[in-house]
Amino acid sequence: MGSLADVTPPIALGALDGRYRGAVAPLVDHLSEPALNRQRIHVEIEWLIHLTSNEVVPGVRRLTGDEQARLRQVVDDFGPDEIAELAETEKVTQHDVKAVEYFLKKRLAEIAPAHDDTGLAELIHFCCTSEDINNLSYALMVQGAVEDVWLPRATALVEALSTMASDLRDVPLLSHTHGQPATPSTLGKELAVLAWRLQRQLRRVEDAEFLGKLNGATGTYGAHVAAVPEADWEEISETFVEGLGLTWNPLTTQIESHDWQAELYADIARFNRVLHNMCTDVWTYISMGYFAQVRGQGTVGSSTMPHKVNPIRFENAEANLEVSNALLDVLASTLVQSRLQRDLTDSSMQRNIGVALGHSLLAIDNATRGLAGLDAVPEAMARDLDANWEVLGEPIQSAMRALGAQGVPGMEEPYERLKELTRGRRIGQPELVEFVRGLGLPAEVEERLAAMTPATYVGLAPRLVDHLG
Repeated sequence: MGSLADVTPPIALGALDGRYRGAVAPLVDHLSEPALNRQRIHVEIEWLIHLTSNEVVPGVRRLTGDEQARLRQVVDDFGPDEIAELAETEKVTQHDVKAVEYFLKKRLAEIAPAHDDTGLAELIHFCCTSEDINNLSYALMVQGAVEDVWLPRATALVEALSTMASDLRDVPLLSHTHGQPATPSTLGKELAVLAWRLQRQLRRVEDAEFLGKLNGATGTYGAHVAAVPEADWEEISETFVEGLGLTWNPLTTQIESHDWQAELYADIARFNRVLHNMCTDVWTYISMGYFAQVRGQGTVGSSTMPHKVNPIRFENAEANLEVSNALLDVLASTLVQSRLQRDLTDSSMQRNIGVALGHSLLAIDNATRGLAGLDAVPEAMARDLDANWEVLGEPIQSAMRALGAQGVPGMEEPYERLKELTRGRRIGQPELVEFVRGLGLPAEVEERLAAMTPATYVGLAPRLVDHLG
């Protein structure tokens, strides 16, 4: 039997690069290995331009506008040939950032070929440790992945859920606490709770900071000061990092501390957990018949039972959210740790950021498609409400409490009296109305309670949906 590992083109080992490639493909531009090298090239080029434009090193000329444009075009043109070239260079250097440095020195020699300009190449990676380039590259990569890919998809999902909540605000349903029939609500209000929770987590992700540093091998600017002592290196570093669109971290060891990453991944993981809760609740509503899944989409629900339309979108989302959170949790817990000035555990760990966000993105895609395939079934909800008149024991005893507090006679022990009527037995409208009319309530209260049904006992539920904005 031949090995599948020898098949060309190579077969993906993971599901994200195989079966689910279409759903997560946009992340490749941000969190793949080639994307990392492209960002390294971008950072190195911008550092060279920053140094020369600000005449940091005395006697070194500024790059012309055309030279700057051609250097930046290297980033725009980065593709298969450049990926292959870097891979070949890295085989020699055995160091990925050094390979980028040599790659750019070669390009600069083509852009500024004059003999007097040969020294310009020494300002590529000038006074930098690898982590100066890597931390900025990862910050830009994660920022792009979150802001350009993850957040738009997550926001669209929450907007779809919010729209569904608004559309279903007036559809009453029997609530369940501990799996038991409880005070009725509306389907829209219950979905709004989930949308509200997800909105809060989105705001936290939207407010995330992406930090970066450029301060040398141990965070002291030692090489910088030794090379050009008269320069204001802190100001140069700060303006450079902020010029990339990042927040400057002024105090680090050799590495940027990654605390911002831990904060971000914890927020995304929390969004994932709320979304997981949405999936399990919607799955349950489907099982109860409160939602019907749209048929006619060409799906096969079961290989043996033709009648079935399985809630696979929500189940797939659950599984991928769990995988995503396992990775996000380990990223958040390990990236904040580093032995003294530096160890390389973060290097290996950060290469899994794309996988973590990929599984979250896949879950969001499935949950969005799942919601789009649902139709509410008010008739099923109405049947359950009509079969559980005992839930009106709560409003009756609450009204009796209020009257008792006002001094109305005959309102003693309302909880106990309703408990005797309703606990462990099923009652219908006749029994409940008879009970209400025998309490000696004021006429207005008696009529209001006698007219109440499980379907009308929803309080302010429809109005609460407006809090979604």
